[in-house]
Amino acid sequence: MALSKDQKNQVVSEVAEALTSSKMTVVAAYQGTTVKAIQQLRRDARENGTKIRVVKNRLVIQALQQVNNLKNVDTNALNGQLLYAFNSEDEVAPAQSLAAFAKTNPTIEFVGAISAEGKFLSADDVKALATLPGKEQLIAQVINTLLSPINDVTNALSGNLHALLDGIEAKAQ
Repeated sequence: MALSKDQKNQVVSEVAEALTSSKMTVVAAYQGTTVKAIQQLRRDARENGTKIRVVKNRLVIQALQQVNNLKNVDTNALNGQLLYAFNSEDEVAPAQSLAAFAKTNPTIEFVGAISAEGKFLSADDVKALATLPGKEQLIAQVINTLLSPINDVTNALSGNLHALLDGIEAKAQ
């Protein structure tokens, strides 16, 4: 069913809003993927805050022109059947969602990504991003690194205390 001009304008404004709020928008080709598989991708991606949309490329290009810092994005790669993954909280979450889904559905292929700064990243860059740990995992690693010296000191002190108590107990007997 074809969209009316008003409906197209509404889609363009929704996509422009999603592009504005998204830290990273990942673009992927989905040709040959079943509707059921795309619905599953949407459900899986929703768990980490990523929103998946299938929009005509022409409407996405119009939306890019509406966002000031995205007007100069290279749109040459936006060809064919593409889906767009938006996430306003985490830069790597959309790439990770699509990469995890692509392991079981090889019909999903990265085309690139649009950063919040207005740069178009290549498919290889997006694949590299997908291998990075997520924001929450990085925070947990930093906290663990910061707590490591404290844990080492407490373990050393408790170890020496146990040895001292064992020595005193041996003398008492």
